[in-house]
Amino acid sequence: MWRVARLVAAKDLRIEWRSRVVTNQVVPFAVLVLVMFAFALDVESVLQRVAPGLVWLAVMFSQFFLVQRAFAVETSDGALDALRVAGVDPAGVFLGKALALMAQLASLVILLLVGAVLLYRAEIRADGLVLLVTAACSATAGLAAVGTLYGGLTAGAKGRETLLPLLLAPVVAPVLIAAARATEAALGTAGTALGDGWPWVGVLATFAVAFGVVGTVAFGPLIEE
Repeated sequence: MWRVARLVAAKDLRIEWRSRVVTNQVVPFAVLVLVMFAFALDVESVLQRVAPGLVWLAVMFSQFFLVQRAFAVETSDGALDALRVAGVDPAGVFLGKALALMAQLASLVILLLVGAVLLYRAEIRADGLVLLVTAACSATAGLAAVGTLYGGLTAGAKGRETLLPLLLAPVVAPVLIAAARATEAALGTAGTALGDGWPWVGVLATFAVAFGVVGTVAFGPLIEE
């Protein structure tokens, strides 16, 4: 299973590296979301206060494109069906695609945090780096797991471009809330204590583990349907 996961993750990342879809389309979109929020709010104190939530909101919007892209590559030429017919372990396929998606989301989070520092004058505290990194890893793992699961669910459906956001947005709402609160604690936004962020990291880790287990077990039957 883990060998299949490594091969699938490497394949997905290699496709994105060659196509530059993330670099040329998803990243500009995410940065544009941050810029539009800056124009819409236009008050520095307000921007600093809501910066963590805006960063994760931009990540969630970008996730829709990344998930659709990950499965469009598989369904356009029947690659997902070929993997199923070949008897490749579906749990390995799920984990591999989730790992590749997590790597892309993590890169996007780093970029958007830098953008928040430049656009919103947010400050990253040295003593909050461990909390920030842990929260980002847990949040991206959860988003990747649930995104891969729902991406497989809608891969062969008609109108999947609009169906996926409708199904996915309510499910990832807890990740958005918990990641924003943990990031607020890491940045010290509005005087938030550093210790207030760790319970939210626990929520993120629980979400990631739960959907990781569910996805590993259910991905095979989902793509069979």
